[in-house]
Amino acid sequence: MKPQVAIAVVSWNTRVLLAACLRSMQADVEQDRAEVWVVDNGSSDGSPDLVREEFPWVKLLVPDRNLGFGAAVNLVARQTDTAWIAPSNADVELTPGALGTLLRSGDEDPGAGAIAPKLLLPGGALQYSIHPFPTLRTAALSNLFLYRLSRAVGEELCLPGYWDVDRPRRAGWAMGAFLVVRREAWDAAGGFDDDQWMYAEDINLAWKLKKRGWGVRYEPRAVVHHVHSAALSQAFGDAWVGRAASATYAWIAATRGLPSAWSVAAANLAGLGFRYGLFKALDRVRPGRFADELQAARRGIAMHRVGLRSRDALLRTR
Repeated sequence: MKPQVAIAVVSWNTRVLLAACLRSMQADVEQDRAEVWVVDNGSSDGSPDLVREEFPWVKLLVPDRNLGFGAAVNLVARQTDTAWIAPSNADVELTPGALGTLLRSGDEDPGAGAIAPKLLLPGGALQYSIHPFPTLRTAALSNLFLYRLSRAVGEELCLPGYWDVDRPRRAGWAMGAFLVVRREAWDAAGGFDDDQWMYAEDINLAWKLKKRGWGVRYEPRAVVHHVHSAALSQAFGDAWVGRAASATYAWIAATRGLPSAWSVAAANLAGLGFRYGLFKALDRVRPGRFADELQAARRGIAMHRVGLRSRDALLRTR
């Protein structure tokens, strides 16, 4: 029986996590539901040897350079013709039945080009992994705290604590730690952009799907565990968060123009500036009580300030 899904696992120096990831996919391979490919982007921790020696049923690709995430998945897509393609980090573990649930969800919603699972962080906390596309409207709704007054706004923004995480639904875009993408939709969108080396590939893919009439579906009955940013933290330390924000603003500038990027950044900075001023005033009354809130606001201001850069400076971060 021909597998339904080609899973493209992109690996870089996460040997132990990669082993757990592949073990979680073995049952789907044995049931002829999936074939698994690993694209190793130049690991120095023995990951390729691990795949060869312990997972002979995995197809291993070792390019001569680090392709980044999107181009590595594209490499697998070009060599397969399954009905679905599944981009995957190496730091995920599928729970039993998760892949089958995602595929059934796709059958139930034929207009969905991509299906995203519920992601759980180490310890079992939910990772908020679906989002609306970033616009001035969504930034304003968030920074004006309107989600506290309207459940509909909370559902639209997918903000922690303000939407039903157990309800299957459509979303703007979903984190690309693990997705299943309908081949027809993937081909229509052209897959990932090869020149988008790291960050914002998932939002760009969802945008291209939307432009071609496909949606993104969130399926919480499929659960995937995710050790968030295992490889990125090795490569960039805590700076990966700022790089991700830069890439998102670069994506806004590239797809909707520099004024859109600036307006979203300005709205976010205004909201963060207000919170910083508020917590600073409260901290004078109760010294030390709001240290965490002040630190979070400072980090947010530093992160979103990049959105006010010039177009050239932003696009260099893609």
